[in-house]
Parts: sequence; structure tokens; C-alpha cells
Amino acid sequence: MSDMIKIAVDAMGGEGSPKKIIDGIILNHHKNKDNFFKIFGDKEKLFNLINKKISEEYYEIINTENVVKSTDSPLEAAKRGKDTSMWLSIESVKNKEADIVISAGNTGALLVISKLNLKMIENIDKPALSALWPNKKGMSVVLDLGANIECNSKNLLDFSIMGASLYTSLYPNEMPNVALLNIGTEELKGNEVIKETYQILNDKNSDNFNFEGYIEGNELMNGKVNVIVSDGFTGNVALKTAEGTANFIINELKKTMTGSILGKISSLLNVSNLRKFKKRLDPRLYNGAIFIGLNSPVVKSHGGTDYIGFSNSLDVCNKIVKGNLINKIKQNI
Repeated sequence: MSDMIKIAVDAMGGEGSPKKIIDGIILNHHKNKDNFFKIFGDKEKLFNLINKKISEEYYEIINTENVVKSTDSPLEAAKRGKDTSMWLSIESVKNKEADIVISAGNTGALLVISKLNLKMIENIDKPALSALWPNKKGMSVVLDLGANIECNSKNLLDFSIMGASLYTSLYPNEMPNVALLNIGTEELKGNEVIKETYQILNDKNSDNFNFEGYIEGNELMNGKVNVIVSDGFTGNVALKTAEGTANFIINELKKTMTGSILGKISSLLNVSNLRKFKKRLDPRLYNGAIFIGLNSPVVKSHGGTDYIGFSNSLDVCNKIVKGNLINKIKQNI
């Protein structure tokens, strides 16, 4: 167990919990024996779901009395008490009993309780919510996705360094190419904060990433840039737009391929290509937003994902710890 990566799991948050959480842990364990799971929640329910499906040397259940509800405001969640599965799982990372924490629960509550329990990395003013997006060549890290609505140039500079560190942790053999999300690629475009950040990054010679200037929304998936930086308002709108577009394309394709005899014949002839296309846009592959800037990493699994998506976010946890993310950020800051 000493060599294993210890993942603290809030098993009670998100739709279909705790069953989908435990099913995700079981699936992940069958692929990877590197992880030890500290599972927080209703002990009786959890034990009945996991019993005999995983050897007890790979997990521990910590009984919790209370749950943060999806309807709780962040303040209500923090006041609900220190006996919730979310609070105690985060606290276990604070107490160095686990390396990383993951929850599929209430996002606002997770951010607030994480901030209350975990200190900020020195010289970083605001933590950021980041996630993985597909692009033509592989994956991109995008941040901030909603933790900070307003940002100054120092925050965006920090996000650039943290995003590049995260990318290097996940993909150690690739160089991060950083760009600022903007309304144009010309130097004079954008607000004062963006322009100021551009100048700082342009003048900064970093060994840890290449600065590629500005990127527009229609270029996010072209693969030239793999770390995309913005304030939380812009980033969240871009993320929701991309998710909605991907769902729209998949649904329209389904309708076309099943709506007529010609469509059905065409779909049968193209079944292999259609499977590849659907898999490429499957949001479960990119599940797991990462809250970075705190002294310990916090991973947020999408509340509506299934056990496969949750298992994939456990892979992200494993890579972050193995890639030594927090030390990379501290060195680069």
C-alpha cells in the first residue's frame, strides 16, 4: 500500500451515487492496480456494493453521517458540518492521509470546502478550474472554467503556468503550447487585462512552455495550442458551447442515420467510422475537471457521468499524482 497512489473518494455526490462511484472504482481497479481508494460515505451501502469485487487490501471505507446535497449553496454545504463525505474526503488530503481527492458532487460546494481546508500554493492568488478537451492532435488543457469570473493579468499569468504544469504532468513527453482565448489574434484585440497578460507572456522566456499568443474560439480544436487560458466567465461559456455543439452533432447524426431506409443502409455501411466518430466525441473520455492552485489537487467528476466516466476521472487522478503536479507548479511559479 505504501507504493500505491491513495485517492480519497467522496462516494455520495452526483447522480446515481454511490453505485456508479463504486462501479467506477471496480472498473478502474481491473485496469490498474496502482491505486488505493479511501472511500467516504454510508458504510453499509458501500460495503454491499464493493464486497468481494475488489480485495480489501485496495480500499478502505470511512463511514460518514451526512451528505452535501446538489441543491445546497456553497455556504449551506460548508455549514452542513464537518461530518459530510465531501468535507472528510478533502480533509484526508489535508492531513496527508491521501494524495488526491475526487468528488462527483456539488461543484460550488467542492470549491468552497476545498478552499477552506487546503492552503493556496505560495504566490498564487486564485485557484482555477481546468479540464481536458479533445483537439485534432490529442488533448488540450483549458482553464479557468468558472472558478473566477473576473481575473487580472497576474491571475491569467498564474493560470498559464499552472495549465502548462498540468499538461506536462499528464503528457510528460510533450511541450505545452500556451495561448490566451480572445476575440481575435491581432495584438490590439481584446480588453486591457488580456493585452497586459499578452505583453507579460510575450516578454517572459519560459523553459516550461511556448507562448503562442492569442487563440479564437473557432481554433480551439485545431491542435496547434494545447493549453488555453481565459477568465472563468469566458472559459465556462466556451466549454458549454463546445459540449452543446458536440451533443447536437451526435444527435443529428443519429436522426439522419435512423430516419429512413437509405439512412439505415448508409449507417450499416459506415458503422466502423461512425463508432470512431462517436468515441472521439464521447464526453466520458474527457471527464474530470481539476481544481488547481491549492496545496493538493482536487478533481471534480461530472455529476451526470456514468461509472465509465468516473473510472476515467480516476485515471486522471493517478496521472496527476504520478506527474508530481503540485511540485511542478511550485517550481515553475
